[in-house]
Amino acid sequence: MQWAVSLGVVAVGIATIRPMGFSGHGLAVVVLVAVNSLFLLGRNIPDDKVPARVAVVWMSLGIVAAACLIGTARSGTGYLFAYFLVGHIGYRLPPARAVPLAALAGLLCGGVLYLRLGPGHEALPWGLGLSIALPVVVGIVSRSRQRALEAVLASAESAERAARAEARTAALAERSRIARDVHDVLAHSLAGINMQLELVDALLDTGDLARVREANDRAHSLVKESLKQAQWTVHALREDALPLLESLTAMIESSGHRDALTVAGTVREPPARTAQHLLRIAQEALTNAARHAPGGDVRVRVTFAAASTTLGIRNGPATRAPAGGGSGMGLIGMRERIAMVGGTLATGPITEGPDRGGWQVEAVIPG
Repeated sequence: MQWAVSLGVVAVGIATIRPMGFSGHGLAVVVLVAVNSLFLLGRNIPDDKVPARVAVVWMSLGIVAAACLIGTARSGTGYLFAYFLVGHIGYRLPPARAVPLAALAGLLCGGVLYLRLGPGHEALPWGLGLSIALPVVVGIVSRSRQRALEAVLASAESAERAARAEARTAALAERSRIARDVHDVLAHSLAGINMQLELVDALLDTGDLARVREANDRAHSLVKESLKQAQWTVHALREDALPLLESLTAMIESSGHRDALTVAGTVREPPARTAQHLLRIAQEALTNAARHAPGGDVRVRVTFAAASTTLGIRNGPATRAPAGGGSGMGLIGMRERIAMVGGTLATGPITEGPDRGGWQVEAVIPG
């Protein structure tokens, strides 16, 4: 559009400005029309291609050339070059530079006509020369609108980038959550089943079929428990609510401990997210107890306070040989879960009392 307007002004100027010729006064008008055309067409050069100082010099010379054309031509639309150039000054330069240049253009063109410098004063009133400064306002308004549009676009792009970053963060968080749940189900369950199968292998050499059957039955029960835990994980991933105490009771009994759960405070059903994290922490703690302290007593306590829910799990020292070390991801998963809900986690060995030599886990989740 800007190219079309610029070429249109040049074409109208060539068609109407007089005199034109190849000698004398006509040649001077031709040269001035060509110079003004070059300055006007320079509007189409992108801002980043022309340094600011060069732009100021170019437009200042364009003003002088436009004033010369107004004073030299006897008729035509030579003043259009000045109008469009001044409008572009308002658009191209900041107001602090554009307004003085526009005022200079108005005074220069008005002075040429008022002082009758050249034959152009016969066709144009000097007030028209002064009005040449007015298009700078249009240019400034256009510049402001363009900058506002660019700011809106930049803000939209920034918001889009922020949304993409947030989506990536949410995806990573979800992947971490799924990884924790998969670890809780597969690593724990497979570790327990592996322990029982290793015991079966060891007992086969002794010929103690009763204990072999016991270990085999235990492996079967672990498989069933793994299926149940897989169902819990699917429910958790779907964000279905799990009843805390019922699920915790079933989990404790499946781990081989009965009547190990005590409840204090006014019983209530915590939010689904809280219940999910407490169940996973309990699952991790019970699995660690079975792996590192087999045969030891386990006690689980849930305390409902006014502003928090506390889960405490204590296991006594092992009465049989431990099955071996874990992956180390269990405690990390516990801490990650607690951090996600703004709770606190305390873990460590028990140094006194009947469970001395055992391990304790206490998770406190607000709400």
